Amino acid sequence: MTKHQTKGANQTEHKADRRSEATAKNRRLSVVVFALFFSWLLAFLFEGRVLYAITDYYSVSASSYVFGAMLVQFAGLVSCGFFVKTMRSARRLLLVSIAFCVAASFVFFTPPSFLWTVAIMAAAFLVGACVASWGFYFKGFTPKSERIKTIADCLIFSNVLMMLPNMTLVLFSPQAGLGLSILILAAAFPFALLLPKDEAPEARRIAAAMPQKAPVSAKEKARVSIAGPLVFLCLFVVVITINSGLMYQVVGPAFAHLETLTSWYWVLPYIAALFVMRNLPYKANRAYMLYVAIAMIGFSFIAFLLMGRSWADYLVINTLMLGAFGIYDLFWWSILGEMLELVKNPAKILGIGLAANVLGVFFGGLIGGTVTQPAGHGYIPTLLALGVVCVTLVLLPPLHKRLIGLLKSHIYLGALAELQPQEQTKLIMRLNLTEKLTESENRVMLLLIKGTTYKAIANELYVSENTVKSHVKNIYSKAGVTSKAELANLILGSSNN
Repeated sequence: MTKHQTKGANQTEHKADRRSEATAKNRRLSVVVFALFFSWLLAFLFEGRVLYAITDYYSVSASSYVFGAMLVQFAGLVSCGFFVKTMRSARRLLLVSIAFCVAASFVFFTPPSFLWTVAIMAAAFLVGACVASWGFYFKGFTPKSERIKTIADCLIFSNVLMMLPNMTLVLFSPQAGLGLSILILAAAFPFALLLPKDEAPEARRIAAAMPQKAPVSAKEKARVSIAGPLVFLCLFVVVITINSGLMYQVVGPAFAHLETLTSWYWVLPYIAALFVMRNLPYKANRAYMLYVAIAMIGFSFIAFLLMGRSWADYLVINTLMLGAFGIYDLFWWSILGEMLELVKNPAKILGIGLAANVLGVFFGGLIGGTVTQPAGHGYIPTLLALGVVCVTLVLLPPLHKRLIGLLKSHIYLGALAELQPQEQTKLIMRLNLTEKLTESENRVMLLLIKGTTYKAIANELYVSENTVKSHVKNIYSKAGVTSKAELANLILGSSNN
């Protein structure tokens, strides 16, 4: 290489490093803004303890405010993608929403009035739109392979911050908790000012850094349509989060006498589950963790039915329940994060997915508030929760099947695709599977587990798609599996043998 070429290569490498640093900086900024904004939402507006404490202080019912805010927030989440179409407009909405929500929160230092309703409903709509529009930053500054970590960071930090107002209102007063939640929200504003205004330069850089894909035919586009998997995912989210609503309206009030303990321990298992799932090695099979989480939810409600209401009982029930919620929240949030790659406007997908979450909590809370028995042990809510667990078990396999076809390399659905080729080969050799396959079948299998489509495999190996399908059928038969997901799970499972 000549001196001129070396200098040019060094300059290119330096520019690439600067671009990478800028992207990483914007990712951190987006996480900070989200965590600060979302912590206020969790502490106050969305079934927040601060809101309940303020309404209790004035001896008014919180139900109309809580459920009304959920419905309005649902509307904001669903509609956001229709009027927020660029990163510039998303940033503008973030700034306006933070400023308005700070002002609206001060209304709750005054006695109950019509202003409470106006403030909370307007804030709820802006919050819904604001969270959905954050999808532009989520997609724009986090590589697809890192999105599970970004959302885990956002959820962890926001829940840690949310504990502070909760503990403050218990140790001091509801007004002190409200004041701290407002300070946390206001702190998001200067960070939001630092967010980039225009997505175009960064989007081009990220797109240039990504490997170019071959043109996709109309038939293939139909095959990977996002509508079907998204609808099924939303149905799944609605069902699984009904248990969250039941928890807010049934389990939480049952342990109200342990206010000091519940103010901080309430969310610790959730944070711990997020942290563990975030840092699992790629070869770990996260798909099985979803079934573990279902069992945890079931056992938590059974424990709620059979156990007492002491602090020890609370630790058992809350640890099982919130740990499971952490696993599932990270699952469907990260799925939505990957789906953002398949659409032009990320606010639409993120908004629709989170709207399903709000709807599930709304239904769960409504059911829980209707059937709960304050003097009893909650037999009806427990049976309802176990029914939700059963429905979830039915929905999970077909959901997995639909998503694996759409998001072949998602960490929950196929961690094998993330491994280096040498590691993949090593795991395959442990199964002695290569000895059972022909040379052609081995070549097809290595491409298959990377998420390569049948057509792409056929093009690479210079054979027809029917030949590829025949090889795949033989591979599944010899491996004793029926799908690519099962094949990946079988290979990953060999690492534990």
